[in-house]
Amino acid sequence: MTSAADLSVGSVDVSRETFEALRAYEALVLRWTPAINLVSKNTVAELWNRHIADSAQVFAAVPTESVRSWVDLGSGGGFPGLVVAILAQELQPGLQVTLVESDLRKATFLRQAAQTLKLSVVVHSARIETLALQEADVLSARALAPLSDLLRYAERHLRAGGVAVFPKGARFASELEDARKLWTFDVDTQPSLSDSEAALLVIRNIHRHD
Repeated sequence: MTSAADLSVGSVDVSRETFEALRAYEALVLRWTPAINLVSKNTVAELWNRHIADSAQVFAAVPTESVRSWVDLGSGGGFPGLVVAILAQELQPGLQVTLVESDLRKATFLRQAAQTLKLSVVVHSARIETLALQEADVLSARALAPLSDLLRYAERHLRAGGVAVFPKGARFASELEDARKLWTFDVDTQPSLSDSEAALLVIRNIHRHD
């Protein structure tokens, strides 16, 4: 039985209902992973901390009071997009979460998981390069591409004044240095709660150099 002390995910305090929804999502990922490799085999045993709690801190990185649309690129098994949608049901009702995943099998999983968990999300089975303009308030992407590429996607799909949240690993400083050769932007670098060498990059005011 879950105790009150357990009802937090990463840095996010949640109700018992939300906690149990996240556990139900965890079970779905474990059930589908042998067939379509939603997470790598060497992280399956640490699914909660490595993927679910790690995704929850992405949600926590942005104040969501005035956020109406959140677009997650390269959603894969739903990290962080489905975790964001589950948390938003309680903490930001009305947030429209859109998941973009070009792999048809993973997109099918995302739709099935959303239906099972009664989440109101939109799933696009499309490549990011062909995706219609999203005008998102928040854009996220986890383990998808180098930062310079992510900024190109963000420039296209964020509304004016929007914010991008990109979890990055131990090489985040090098990626920032490389990205600044092509882009200007403001970045708030937040320490990762799940990996002492990683960081969350919260980025605004993205512009390509002239």
